[in-house]
Amino acid sequence: MRPIAIADTGPLVALLTRADAWHSWTKRQFEAIAAPLFTCESVITEAAFLLSRTAGGARSLLGLLDRGVIEVRFSLQAELESIERLMRRYASVPMSLADACLVRMSELYSASTVLTLDSDFSIYRRNGRQVIPLSAPRIN
Repeated sequence: MRPIAIADTGPLVALLTRADAWHSWTKRQFEAIAAPLFTCESVITEAAFLLSRTAGGARSLLGLLDRGVIEVRFSLQAELESIERLMRRYASVPMSLADACLVRMSELYSASTVLTLDSDFSIYRRNGRQVIPLSAPRIN
């Protein structure tokens, strides 16, 4: 079984924004990872909002979905109880809905790695105490 990559908002925005400080790093990650990368609708929504100030950004994001580079592989309705539990557990961080969905996805896809620029993922744990495998640059 091939490794599964789960995409967070930051890398999607960085990939589609050449002026982003993490654009080159993210582009290398996308070139090295076999498509599709899985994500959730909350990440797509956040990324589309952040890309609304980038010419053609939201349209390019939708193009990634259309070409199968990224796929939405999560049902919030089906996972609501788990999401609420995670958000309560990490209320002091605080954990966003998108982050909770990605943590839950990492539980559902146990062979996954989360592609992120968000240092909060070094705090989050899946299945209670397990470190989430990350593909992330060293962020200070």
